[in-house]
Amino acid sequence: MSPLLVLIVAVLATTYAGPIVRFAAAPALAIAFWRLALVLPVTGVLAAQEGTAGSVGAQRAAPLRRGTLMLMTLAGLLLSLHFWSWIASLRYTAVASSVVLVSLKSVFAWAIAALWLREHPTRTEAWGIGLAVVGASLIGVGDARFSLGALGGDALALLGAATGAGYYVIGRRVRQTVGVWRYATGVYAVAAVVLALLAVPASVPLVGFAGRDWAVFGAMAAGPMLIGHTGMNYALRYFRATTVNVAALGEPVGATLLAWLIPAIHEPPRATAVVGGALVLVGIGLSLKE
Repeated sequence: MSPLLVLIVAVLATTYAGPIVRFAAAPALAIAFWRLALVLPVTGVLAAQEGTAGSVGAQRAAPLRRGTLMLMTLAGLLLSLHFWSWIASLRYTAVASSVVLVSLKSVFAWAIAALWLREHPTRTEAWGIGLAVVGASLIGVGDARFSLGALGGDALALLGAATGAGYYVIGRRVRQTVGVWRYATGVYAVAAVVLALLAVPASVPLVGFAGRDWAVFGAMAAGPMLIGHTGMNYALRYFRATTVNVAALGEPVGATLLAWLIPAIHEPPRATAVVGGALVLVGIGLSLKE
């Protein structure tokens, strides 16, 4: 299967994550936990088959080294913090602002990958990253809210950007030797356990929700998680972490459009957001061209 096609589908699958969270009354920790927990039976079965004859695995299964397990554990911890901070940010700021700020993880990923993996973007890709970030910023500026509540939401979204970048850079390293389903299962399981443990001292319930909440959990798990995040993890074996993160900047464009079209949310984009969206798409095109 074409890694580029997988990456495009994965990004499209993440676009409705931001808008659909608005329909859930459940706490952010619970949403993040069930988004992960509900995909584990699927990824677990596929991980068990990975490397066997006729399986859909990029690499043959082999015993995981201690260093690899430690990196996967760290990736799971970062993923749990990424989901919690991002979903929590949606309680305080607009969909576009939150998704755009989280998507700035491409900038963090650039820095981390350069320092740790010695991976530097080409000149064309650097231009693409710059255009995409400027475009994403225009979307956020057009949707800015000047209030203490919104600033708190923006801070949470930025935390989501930093932790998300670390998660993807680690994925770039580990995915060179570990199949996508084994990697996804291990990391998602760690993240789910961390979120469940965080829910205990915070007195956050993980059960007893209304039917609409469970519908949101299922929709988040099926699209943004199983297809979106796992697809990006698949692509990390073939593309640099910065490239995958720049492609992910297509998420705020789709999320902003959906937030406008869904009547229950109806957050119309300003002219700056339209221009920003165009710049994001051009930037993504330049980056993927490499």
